[in-house]
Amino acid sequence: MLQDDIVATVKMALTEDLGGVLDPSLDVTSQLIDENETDEATVITREAGIFCGKDWVEEVYRQLGNKVEIQWFVKDGDPIEPGEQLFHLKGNSRAMLTAERTALNFVQTLSGVATQVSKFVKQMEGTNCSLLDTRKTLPCLRTALKYAVTCGGGKNHRIGLFDMYLIKENHIMASGGIAKAIERARKAHPELKVEVEVENLDELQQALDAKADIIMLDNFEYDSMIQAVKQTNHQALLEISGNVNIDTIGRFASTGVDYISVGALTKNVRALDLSMRFVKKN
Repeated sequence: MLQDDIVATVKMALTEDLGGVLDPSLDVTSQLIDENETDEATVITREAGIFCGKDWVEEVYRQLGNKVEIQWFVKDGDPIEPGEQLFHLKGNSRAMLTAERTALNFVQTLSGVATQVSKFVKQMEGTNCSLLDTRKTLPCLRTALKYAVTCGGGKNHRIGLFDMYLIKENHIMASGGIAKAIERARKAHPELKVEVEVENLDELQQALDAKADIIMLDNFEYDSMIQAVKQTNHQALLEISGNVNIDTIGRFASTGVDYISVGALTKNVRALDLSMRFVKKN
């Protein structure tokens, strides 16, 4: 699924830049350069972070005709430092420049997500709690951003609406209650895990009685989290959601819950600052 998505999103990004057609000759500025001209360039980072996006860069150049050789100095998941060279390019000048912004857009976005995830994970060190992403992703970049989360040390929640049940407040109301919703889920797709969102300890008990696999504690106060862990007593996995930020996540992780999900990881994306520089010819 990821590889297919890489091909599709790269094509979408390139055609967006080229007026709706995957035709490099539509890059009018690069057409000022002789078609047989060759150059070399390096891509560096201006800030520290976690690198992610190698396959996207390679796919950009592949779709533009494989006219540029790429020498890699890092791999996905590697920590990087300001001024560090990430990869070196050698080949057709036109192709190099046509690809530049699209390639960097993917790398800076995915590296930005991986970097932010790594900061949250660091705050959770010393606990048995895992950091999860959510479906709050940029449109058409779901699998890419979720891959970046894993490069930063996080884990993926469900990929979409198809691979796991997440029964939230509105589903519960429309289904006639927690127990009925879980019962229907088990009958429809017994092979899928069932997670239920609860807003208080009474609803937690209902979810436990109905044998939910995972229970999401939605916007629980800290003391209620502690009580929920005791009340659950390993009958289900517990996930915290809501009011989570870089300052609170360590304390929340220490309560004994299994997961903490953070939508901001793939929603409030801050790109890493990267730059491509041509190498001067002798």
